[in-house]
Amino acid sequence: MKNKDSKPVAYPDKVSRIVPVTLMFTVLCGFSFYLGGIFCSEKDRIFKKDVTPVIQSRKETAVAPLQIKSLAFPECSSDYQDYTPCTDPKRWRKYGNYRLSFMERHCPPLTERKQCLVPPPDGYKPPIRWPKSRDECWYRNVPYDWINNQKSNQHWLRKEGEKFFFPGGGTMFPNGVGAYVDLMQKLIPGMNDGTIRTAIDTGCGVASWGGDLLDRGILTVSLAPRDNHEAQVQFALERGIPAILGIISTQRLPFPSNSFDMAHCSRCLIPWAEFDGIYLLEIHRILRPGGFWVLSGPPINYENRWRGWNTTVQEQKADFDKLKKLLASMCFKLYNKKDDIAVWQKSSDNSCYNQLTPASFPPKCDDSMDRDSAWYTPLRSCITTPSQSFKRLGLQSTPKWPKRLHITPERVSMVPSGSSGGFKHDDSKWKVRVKHYKTLLPALGTDKIRNIMDMNTLYGGFAAALTNSPVWVMNIVSSYGVNSLGVVYDRGLIGSYHDWCEAFSTYPRTYDLLHLDGLFTAESHRCEMKYVLLEMDRILRPNGYVIILESSYFIDAIATIAKGMRWNCQKHDTEYNADKEKLLICQKKLWYAKNSQQ
Repeated sequence: MKNKDSKPVAYPDKVSRIVPVTLMFTVLCGFSFYLGGIFCSEKDRIFKKDVTPVIQSRKETAVAPLQIKSLAFPECSSDYQDYTPCTDPKRWRKYGNYRLSFMERHCPPLTERKQCLVPPPDGYKPPIRWPKSRDECWYRNVPYDWINNQKSNQHWLRKEGEKFFFPGGGTMFPNGVGAYVDLMQKLIPGMNDGTIRTAIDTGCGVASWGGDLLDRGILTVSLAPRDNHEAQVQFALERGIPAILGIISTQRLPFPSNSFDMAHCSRCLIPWAEFDGIYLLEIHRILRPGGFWVLSGPPINYENRWRGWNTTVQEQKADFDKLKKLLASMCFKLYNKKDDIAVWQKSSDNSCYNQLTPASFPPKCDDSMDRDSAWYTPLRSCITTPSQSFKRLGLQSTPKWPKRLHITPERVSMVPSGSSGGFKHDDSKWKVRVKHYKTLLPALGTDKIRNIMDMNTLYGGFAAALTNSPVWVMNIVSSYGVNSLGVVYDRGLIGSYHDWCEAFSTYPRTYDLLHLDGLFTAESHRCEMKYVLLEMDRILRPNGYVIILESSYFIDAIATIAKGMRWNCQKHDTEYNADKEKLLICQKKLWYAKNSQQ
């Protein structure tokens, strides 16, 4: 090759070029090695003491139990004896009056949460035991005179000495709840043979209807809002009858679709035909296909009753016609009617819904919202149609009670990895586990324990294993977890969605036993343990029990907090002596406020 001047290009000798490069490379490597040695020795001198503990602490965190400092919680003042954090009347004025939405759940922010122990009323006594409690309770445990004064002429209850007595009266059953339900059974034969097992009573009063149905094999959720005077839900739970605070207002009730076999309203004062029937649409959503809605009170039997309702016969007839038309548009049919009771039945299949057109009112809901979504979920003015994926959701297709308790429901397939085999295994597991519980807590299965809550169930196995005991169980499924509550209802059990980062919808001192299985393992990343345990203390009766099945990692920390709440706890092995899990069985102490006259 030549350059532009046509002079030859001189190439340097290869050997002479490689030698300096090699020498330079060697020098650089040596210098780097020298600097590296200095850095490593300095790093060991400067960081060695700090690094080692960090590595060890991480290792220890993975295996060592969680430890916290001991603490003692103060007593709340006496005006908190009936404190319901998320339905607190003291906070009502902060919220709007539209459709009574101020009575819905409105939980306080974290900065306003109470870190104190809710005291019992002055003169509180251990509740009367079931079944005697259905007919009487201690006045001092539920010291409300207003409801006694206002409803004594309707025989809801009466006060005699130190007790309230419940004669079984009601606004629409002056001859007693027994005669009222007898008539209802004649109108709905399925109430007699195990076809109907689960029911909801909206506006339940003191839950006499639900209490009577217990003897007839029907398990009822009695529902009423928190109020300043009546304390309907508190009376129900004090009697040993399932109940929960709630109101149909702007949000769905905390139950999955197609849950209840029957719904009931006895002059519950819910304006069913107003707001385009949105309250009836929610009843439609939670009723099982082929399920029944029972209404007594205005406008039923208006021909004979209108004079006592401060209205006219024409107005009541118009209201009844409007109600019938609205129910027909939702695919309800008038099933039976006699005297003060009318019964409608929800369509048992999709034939009626398939006839609805886009112009129909109310329209069918689209698929944009889950049928079972029911935790702070707004009500919608549309018909929630049953899923066509399931063929045995209907009341007539569901096995009768008690057979349905142990038959695998179709909705198991909605649970990730859910199967018939897994359901059967869960059922068997809880039979063994409850037998072990009874050896550690002999009161379980006796009349010492009536109201039970399973705080984080999967299929309701704990409740199923206790069906032959004189108890009822409120099964809680996490609103953030696996949606298995439909399976619980398919088995003929009852329950609710809930988020344990918040307070539950009940009064203080309403449960005899709280049970949890791995709740803190599942929720500790969201919910602070201290607040969950304080909420457990609020809703647990004095002398009540707690069974905690939990990872060994959390047990000691739970026991420390429990001691600060005046619980007495003992640690036990599980039924299989597993090292990774332990049992903590605690009992809440009965104590009185310092300023109490007790």
